[in-house]
Amino acid sequence: METQIAQKVGALKTNRGFIKYLLLSTITFGIYHIVIMSSISTDINTIASRHDGKKTMHYCLLYFLVSWITLFIGNLVWYHNLSKRIEDELKRRNITYSFGVMSYWGWNLLGLLIAIGPLVYKYKLFKAMNLLSENYNTNGC
Repeated sequence: METQIAQKVGALKTNRGFIKYLLLSTITFGIYHIVIMSSISTDINTIASRHDGKKTMHYCLLYFLVSWITLFIGNLVWYHNLSKRIEDELKRRNITYSFGVMSYWGWNLLGLLIAIGPLVYKYKLFKAMNLLSENYNTNGC
C-alpha cells in the first residue's frame, strides 16, 4: 500500500489537454498558460536531468524576468532548448512521436504566417509531454 501511495504522489501529470489550455488561458487572461508551462519546465527536469545533466530554467523566471531583459530573445532560446530536450528524451525512451526543434521553428514561428501554427505547436508540446510523463510514471527513470 505504501508503494502505491508513493507512486501516486510522485506521478507526473499526463492530462495536459489542448482545449482545456485554450479555455482556461482565455478565462484566466493567460495565467493558466504560465501555470502549465511552469509544470512542463519542472517535469522535463524531473524526466531528463539524470540523463542529459541539463536543467531547463523555470518558466516563471523566464516569463517575469528574462523575457523583458532580453527583449524576448530569451523566449526563443528557451523554447528551442525545451523542444530539443523533449526530442532527445523521446528518442532515448523509444517513443515514436514527431516533436522537436523543427516543430518549434516550423509551427511556432513560421506557423505565425497561417495564424494557427503556434496552436499546433502547443498541441504537439502537450502531447509529447503527456507521452513522456506517462512513460516516466510507468517505467521510472
